[in-house]
Amino acid sequence: MKFSVLTLFPEIFETFTKTSILGRAVKNEIIKCDVLNIRDFSMSKHKRVDDYPYGGGRGMVMQVEPLVLCLESINNFESSKVIYLSPKGKLLNQEMVKTFSKEENIILVCGHYEGIDQRFIDNFVDEEISIGDYVLTGGEIPAMVFMDSVSRMIEGVLSDEECFIDESHYSGLLEYPHYTRPSEYRGYKVPDVLLSGNHKEIEKWRKEKSLEITKERRCDLISDFKK
Repeated sequence: MKFSVLTLFPEIFETFTKTSILGRAVKNEIIKCDVLNIRDFSMSKHKRVDDYPYGGGRGMVMQVEPLVLCLESINNFESSKVIYLSPKGKLLNQEMVKTFSKEENIILVCGHYEGIDQRFIDNFVDEEISIGDYVLTGGEIPAMVFMDSVSRMIEGVLSDEECFIDESHYSGLLEYPHYTRPSEYRGYKVPDVLLSGNHKEIEKWRKEKSLEITKERRCDLISDFKK
């Protein structure tokens, strides 16, 4: 898979794309990440990319021209999935992540200021995606969240698909608790069933805990899970 990121702050992605699991996937050429600076496509002398909104109002709006020119500089952009990270978008969830992981090319557009010119959204964006019901100063952090969540669904990125199959949201429920050595610390003990060696009982315990935690913290997921 190839990610192309349109941003005003490409330096934010330098460490992100070279670190941890994503960094290893890039090194192994399973994932490719290209980061483009929208300012490089500004036609203004001072590389300006924003202007006052028509109709008045506070704040500035990112101009359509630099965004379009930046997008059109990407090979095969017409056949790529173009996503604008926006608080007005659909809320990203695990099912969407699995669907996006099947794409070959994804272009992520990071907005700033009061947003971007609607003409770019109407004519070039396939989907608007939000990572939560809150507002950030820009689209870079949501873009990294998107890249991380989608990348780990791609074959070869994680060492074993079991790494994500049992995790929260993959099955529709939240994940069960984890424990490791020592089995007792300051009187705090690991549940006996996990030390029993009885894999059938361990699996049963994990499912029960997963359902219990989901009911307690995200009861909305229970109805979706039953569907």
